[in-house]
Amino acid sequence: MKIPAVKFSRDTSGFSKALRERVEQYFAETGYNKSGGFSMYFKTFLMLALYFIPWGLITFGVTGGGVWFWITEILMGMGLAGIGLNIMHDGNHNSYSSKAWVNKLMGRTIDLVGGNAEMWKIQHNVLHHTFTNIEGLDEDIAPVNLLRFSPTNPLHKIHKYQHIYAWFFYSLMTVFWMLPKDWTALARYHKKDLIKTTGRTTNSILFQMIGTKAFYFTYIIALPIIFSGVAWWAVLLGWIVMHLVAGFLLAIIFQPAHVLEHHSFHNVEADEALELDNTRLEHQLLSSANFGTNNKLLTYLCGGLNFQIEHHLFPNICHVHYKAISKIVKKTAEDFNLPYHSEMSFMGALRLHGKFLKSLGRA
Repeated sequence: MKIPAVKFSRDTSGFSKALRERVEQYFAETGYNKSGGFSMYFKTFLMLALYFIPWGLITFGVTGGGVWFWITEILMGMGLAGIGLNIMHDGNHNSYSSKAWVNKLMGRTIDLVGGNAEMWKIQHNVLHHTFTNIEGLDEDIAPVNLLRFSPTNPLHKIHKYQHIYAWFFYSLMTVFWMLPKDWTALARYHKKDLIKTTGRTTNSILFQMIGTKAFYFTYIIALPIIFSGVAWWAVLLGWIVMHLVAGFLLAIIFQPAHVLEHHSFHNVEADEALELDNTRLEHQLLSSANFGTNNKLLTYLCGGLNFQIEHHLFPNICHVHYKAISKIVKKTAEDFNLPYHSEMSFMGALRLHGKFLKSLGRA
């Protein structure tokens, strides 16, 4: 089974060439490395500590089963989201460090917290980044039938209320990720002949997933049940609470970046090619948006992914540079009369996302 073909137009305007040259000039003039440096190592320590210190307090009975148990589970959820947004994301984009082994190690932190790096890279790097907001390829806009993220998705009666219930399903995102998602993705990508993009075989990934997920559920569920003194059902419920927090935090960062009314959406059928009248980089401007760009705390905690435009244009550059190069991207877009959506606050972006969900449920 082959994936549908998408053809982007050639860079006749010179936008892509000019943008790349200007960004390269910025790094040449400043002498900055495109990777993250010490600031990324410090952030990595911070996010891993936010996840594993609460885990240690729970597992070895420090918190007991009272209110501190639930507080630490919430903190773990924040740490889990922080690892995803700040560490594994840049690692799997090879932008965390100039050293390949460091990028691979940091990208593997997703395996440490229950996911799988290969499955994530196929869905995110290969499909989402290359074919943003193109139904039939970008799985981020093709969720379960209960949710409709694109005008090209089928419309069902239940969607009339999705602007209300979607936020709950967002919270379940990482729970689904930990349980069926990687296994179903492995089978799906095997059929679509996408496993080859990882340089691995399906069987090698399968056996690795069995090992890493067994390790994950051993330390996250079994060890707390054995050593914490907390009832087994409370440990399981605490695990769910942790993931509800992480899933919600991840979703409210990623969803407003691509699912807004002014974004471009397309559909491609399996038996025909989709030809677009814009280049790959122009397509990213049309299908991505920034928000909260003056909020330094938000930018730090979400791994710079509020600068989604810059991330999609230059995924190989560490997120610590997005703020600086955003000025170059904005100026270049203006020079070539291209849209650059970057004026929204974080809450404003969430409101617009909710409004778009509501309109999608009635369109």
